[in-house]
Amino acid sequence: MPRQDPGSTIWFSLAIDGESLGYFNGCEGLSSQVEIEQRQEGGNNGFVWQLPTRVTFSTIRLTRPITPDTAKVAKWISSVQTGIKRPTAQISALRADGSLVARWGLIDVLPVSWQGPTLDPNNPAVANEVLEITHHGFTD
Repeated sequence: MPRQDPGSTIWFSLAIDGESLGYFNGCEGLSSQVEIEQRQEGGNNGFVWQLPTRVTFSTIRLTRPITPDTAKVAKWISSVQTGIKRPTAQISALRADGSLVARWGLIDVLPVSWQGPTLDPNNPAVANEVLEITHHGFTD
């Protein structure tokens, strides 16, 4: 079996209800946190129960240089104005050769913000966009 280089370049694809919104070169915020409630047991002073209460999920930030797929993101964000539909989404981490590293399914996805590029002729740089999304949890 060939060895896979864990340090290889990774890029990400985003699909909303099966429709691709393109590829991104940055993804951060794929995380969850379980809130814990502590309960002391009567008569047992050396033990405290750690009970899970609520799971929260952070927002996810996807970044990339502007591409023709930027129009798909704008269309999705505009659709929120006509009625909130919380679709499912998939974020896939891909190697440079396109092979799948990992995939995360997201429930009840909603765009939180979009930031376009700063267009300044005095500071030439790659025109990047940032899409921030929220969700209600991961699918299996």
